Amino acid sequence: MHLLGPSLLLLEYLAFSDSSKWRVEHPHTLYSWEGACVWIPCTYTVYSGSKEELEELIVYRNYKYDEATKSFEGLILYNDTKPWKRPDPLERVQFLGDQRSNCTIHINPVLEEDDGWLGLRMIKKNSKWMTRINLNVSKTPLPLQIQLPPEIHEFREATLTCLLNFSCPGYNIQLRWSLEGDPGGSLKERAITLTSLTTKTISTQSKLTFQPRWTQHGKNLTCQLWDRKAEQMLSKATVLLDVKHVPKLKIEGSSKEANVTEGESVTVTCQVISSNPEVRNIAWLKDGTRLREHKTSTLTLFSVTKKMSGKYQCEAFNDVGSGQSDAVVLQVFYAPEPSRVEIFSSTAKEGDQVEMTCMSLANPPPTNYTWYHNGVAVPGRTSKSFQIPAVLLSQAGKYSCMAENRLGPSQIGQETELDVQYAPKEVTTVIENPTRIQEGDTVTLSCNYSSSNPGVTQYVWDFQGSQMKQPHEVLIIQKVAWDTRPITCAACNQWCSWAPIVNLDVQYAPKDVRVQQIIPSSEIRSGNRVRLECNFSSSRPRDVRFFWKKNGIFLKEGKELSFDSISPEDAGNYNCFVNNSIGQTMSEARTLQVLYAPRMLHVAISPKDQVMEGKKAILTCESDANPPVLQYTWFDWKNQNLHHYDQMLRLDPVKIQHSGAYRCEATNQLGRVQSPPSTLTVYYSPETIGRRVAVGVGFCLATLLLAFWGVKLQRSWKRIRSQQGLQESSSGQSFFVRKQKVRRAPLSEEPHSLGCYNPVMEDAVSYAALRFPVGDNDTPRTGDARTLETEGPSPNTDDTVTYSVLKKCRVGDYENVLPNSPEDEGIHYSELVHLGVGERPPAQEAVEYVTLKH
Repeated sequence: MHLLGPSLLLLEYLAFSDSSKWRVEHPHTLYSWEGACVWIPCTYTVYSGSKEELEELIVYRNYKYDEATKSFEGLILYNDTKPWKRPDPLERVQFLGDQRSNCTIHINPVLEEDDGWLGLRMIKKNSKWMTRINLNVSKTPLPLQIQLPPEIHEFREATLTCLLNFSCPGYNIQLRWSLEGDPGGSLKERAITLTSLTTKTISTQSKLTFQPRWTQHGKNLTCQLWDRKAEQMLSKATVLLDVKHVPKLKIEGSSKEANVTEGESVTVTCQVISSNPEVRNIAWLKDGTRLREHKTSTLTLFSVTKKMSGKYQCEAFNDVGSGQSDAVVLQVFYAPEPSRVEIFSSTAKEGDQVEMTCMSLANPPPTNYTWYHNGVAVPGRTSKSFQIPAVLLSQAGKYSCMAENRLGPSQIGQETELDVQYAPKEVTTVIENPTRIQEGDTVTLSCNYSSSNPGVTQYVWDFQGSQMKQPHEVLIIQKVAWDTRPITCAACNQWCSWAPIVNLDVQYAPKDVRVQQIIPSSEIRSGNRVRLECNFSSSRPRDVRFFWKKNGIFLKEGKELSFDSISPEDAGNYNCFVNNSIGQTMSEARTLQVLYAPRMLHVAISPKDQVMEGKKAILTCESDANPPVLQYTWFDWKNQNLHHYDQMLRLDPVKIQHSGAYRCEATNQLGRVQSPPSTLTVYYSPETIGRRVAVGVGFCLATLLLAFWGVKLQRSWKRIRSQQGLQESSSGQSFFVRKQKVRRAPLSEEPHSLGCYNPVMEDAVSYAALRFPVGDNDTPRTGDARTLETEGPSPNTDDTVTYSVLKKCRVGDYENVLPNSPEDEGIHYSELVHLGVGERPPAQEAVEYVTLKH
């Protein structure tokens, strides 16, 4: 019948396919049990020109094809013309597919009568298809299958699979593993469950991966199918584990230790606990080394010695490999052997802790010890260790010991020497120079010590803040510095011992000599009180003397230099000297600046104080001032401010009107000072002289002509007067006139050039008043005087006549004229004519003037 179904399906396909081609994929056979469910994964594809959708789906149980009616007959489990609608969860058979490709069917629950085959009839508009699905439904749950690897070895990872040909979503089942002798169920955590639900296969499997042990050989391993909802086991499968492993051995008849006295015999046996496969041969090992002469399961040792003490093991071999038993320690008891002393370090530093140990082979171990120092027993020392908390030099020497157990004492072994070492002792720094050390000397030092163990190998010198290492004890310092620090040395073997610090006490001249201004603390002004002090930083010896110099010239001795009222002349560079018995040191020059108002002010004329008109004259205001002059002011002979504020006054070109006395005024922060006047003389140029000579000659000719006629008139007048009987009551007399002498401004101190005196610039004209006794008959009359200016009698007929004074000519007042002999500055010249009443004596033409002297 199973063969007829596919034939009928093929005939139907040929009759109704209408050249359409269907491809349907689903599992060939499905397995389940009554009360469970069936999940049928299904996909279909229709290869036709049109995109037709599924119109009807029919599920048959155990269907048959009727040749007469040309149709399928059987129990219809599902029939729907709208299979794409949402499935009803209450229906036992549900279509979970769609109209294009999915034709999955879910049957829940499945019944025992569902066993057989199912027919899936799919109908489209122009084509139909019938597919057959085998369904195997049992009354009880399905059996499990356990799949084992070919071989299982101890400690090798193995994977076992528990397989169930069933899977249905919604039906909650679980595969569980259990191992005989494993009540804790340690295998649960190592299992992984996998589910396959495809059109090819439907299964649920659990993979168990673990490393088996030899103790699991021959144990039952079970896989169980559990209904998690009902919490009951549905089915199970069991296998017997065959774990391949090396032989597992045990030495029989003894514990981990076997004790025997030297000279006795002992026997041990090797027992095989487990082996898969069987053991092929057995061997024995002592302390890991195989004993070739012993190849049986029993080992017998006759007349044991202490050398036979050790760890014994047996080893067995099979096809997998070899296994060893646990070791059994064979202890052979014997009396202590000759003792020896072990020191952790045979050389110890003085003061360190020292520990010595008495070593003696014995079994059982020694219980009592005796210690010897240089052959003499040390009382109170009975333990294995000899400890010295802080070793002394007296404790150095040779040590030995004797050990004893219950079998007897040992012999005293070879002595061991304790070498107590120490750093050099009593280290000192010695100055070898026979005399006091002075700056620049060569100094020899030596580093000495009293004893050392081991011997000194090097010396360390702490000099000027740095350390120098050298193999010899002598240090030579060339040209020792004045500020050399204290020195110390260390003598070194393995350790260094430092000597006390030694001060070289270097003698030197005073250092850092400097001039300090004590009073005033700020700037120095002329007239201030000033005090300077000479200081220094250090000197050895301290007994010093102080000296002062100004601009390199010695001034005085003493620490201080004072000025009660300082003047500009005190300014300069000051040095102080400080000396002691070693030498002398000079300070840097201290420049003393004295601030003062301008002084020594004068006007310098360049190129000279007599300049020809039209040339250039430069007047310079020269002065001495500190701080320098800030402003200059110029004044002329009329004391008029020229509003010129530079140091130089330029007259270019110079004119006759520029002749006169000039002054300048200088100003700085401390004051303002005026210079004395300096006279600038401007003389005519040759062109001007020529013009004026021409005018003068004409004027002279006119004057001579007028003078000639004047003389004629005068003589005529004199004759007339004489005829009138007038007699002059007085004649020329000499008078003494007391008058303060008036001088004009002094000329420049420089030599004068010969030139023409300019009367315009003369401002020293004095007038003297002379009073004469006049008689009753005297009448005033006019007289002539050969002076530059004459004033006649006053209108009130006063007999006082004022006459001008003519000073003596000075050098330079007349061009090309020099006096033959110096004249008295106190002589003034004047003409005196007294016109009185009365008859005048006959005039003498030879005498016309009288002189006045005082």
